[in-house]
Amino acid sequence: MKNINKYSQIFPLLGLCILVVSCQKMTRPALGDYPKDANPPGGPLKFYAAFDGTTSNALMNAVDSIRADFPSNNPLQSGDGVSGKAIIGNGTDFIKYAGANDFISTAGSFTISLWEKRNGIPKGNSAFFFCFASSNGYWAGASMFGLFDWGSNNDSAAIKIDVVDANVSDNWFQWIGANAVHGIMDNQWHHLAFVYDAGTSIMTLYVDGTANPNTQSWGSHGAANMDNSKITEFDVAGNSNIPNMGWGQNWEAGNAIDQFRLYGTALKADEVKALYTNKQ
Repeated sequence: MKNINKYSQIFPLLGLCILVVSCQKMTRPALGDYPKDANPPGGPLKFYAAFDGTTSNALMNAVDSIRADFPSNNPLQSGDGVSGKAIIGNGTDFIKYAGANDFISTAGSFTISLWEKRNGIPKGNSAFFFCFASSNGYWAGASMFGLFDWGSNNDSAAIKIDVVDANVSDNWFQWIGANAVHGIMDNQWHHLAFVYDAGTSIMTLYVDGTANPNTQSWGSHGAANMDNSKITEFDVAGNSNIPNMGWGQNWEAGNAIDQFRLYGTALKADEVKALYTNKQ
């Protein structure tokens, strides 16, 4: 009986050890030092990738600092950024995340903030800097994406943001033609912030901390109202669907992206200015 009692005590312990080991995500990189912003749980900053990692693990280098979520794939190389490191496009690949936390589900108003460094016009028809791929039935297979478009020239960048709501109604916020953005494809770092205010249905583009006077409207649409249940992935520096249609491409070789942020609020002008001034 002593031996039976002894084994009955050992076997539950062995089972517990096996359970603990089996529950670990063994392919997930170990946590380490990565950039963090002061942002309470459920706060306005929904996604933040600084791309500052200097490790040999590419997934660690592109971690989302809000929930310490790693991309499922990061084939891009690192280079010098506006602050620390940045990701360098190659025209073919992009960074793939499962999503951007609760950004899509909570974003009535929203802000997209990033630093870009481009050397001239898109080498093909268009160059995408992000995309939320979706099964919502929209022709592009997306709920939101942003691109530098084919109408760019060496002095002026044609920029477009497309947003698709839960009813598959879309709106293009466009800075094209006479409203194209001057002087941001000069192989220098520039800060872009796209701020959509649900109260006015207007998107404002900030360039290097200053509001572009050409605001874009979504009529009286109000809250963005996107469908998070249809999101299939979130891509930075490209997208998984639209290039296959023959008119777009991923962020091209030698061009860079840094400090990618998504907010579930419309940032105020002084908040955007602080991101620019502090190189965030």
